[in-house]
Amino acid sequence: MNEKHRRFGKFVLVGWLGVAVQLVLLTLLTRQMHLPTLVATPLAVEMTLLHNFVWHARFTWPHGTVGQAVRRLWLFHLGNGMVSLAGNLLVMNCLVQRLHAPPVPSALLAITVCALANFALADRWIFTHRER
Repeated sequence: MNEKHRRFGKFVLVGWLGVAVQLVLLTLLTRQMHLPTLVATPLAVEMTLLHNFVWHARFTWPHGTVGQAVRRLWLFHLGNGMVSLAGNLLVMNCLVQRLHAPPVPSALLAITVCALANFALADRWIFTHRER
C-alpha cells in the first residue's frame, strides 16, 4: 500500500471519529438545547473541524512545526471549513427544512458528500510538505 492510500485510510478513520462528534453534538444541540437545525449544524461542524484538525495534524499528516500548525489551522478552516460548512448547510437545508427529513441521517449524507473534497484539499493544499 502506498503512502497516499495510508493517508486516505487515516483520513477516513479520523473522519469517522468526526462523524461521531458531529452527530452527538447535533443531537445534543437540537434535542436537548432545542436549537434550530440551521443554527445547530454550523456549531456542530465547527467543533468537529477543530477535532479533526488536531487528529489530522498529529496522525494523518504528522509532519511540520508549531508555526506551520498555525498556518495549517487557518488553511484547514478556509478549505475544509468552507466545504464542510457550505456543504452541510446546503444539504441540511434541502433535506431537513424542505423535505422534512430527520436531522441525523441528513447530516450523515451531508458529511459523506463533503468528505472527498476535503481529503483532496487537505492532502494537496493544507498539509503539503512544501511550505510557501
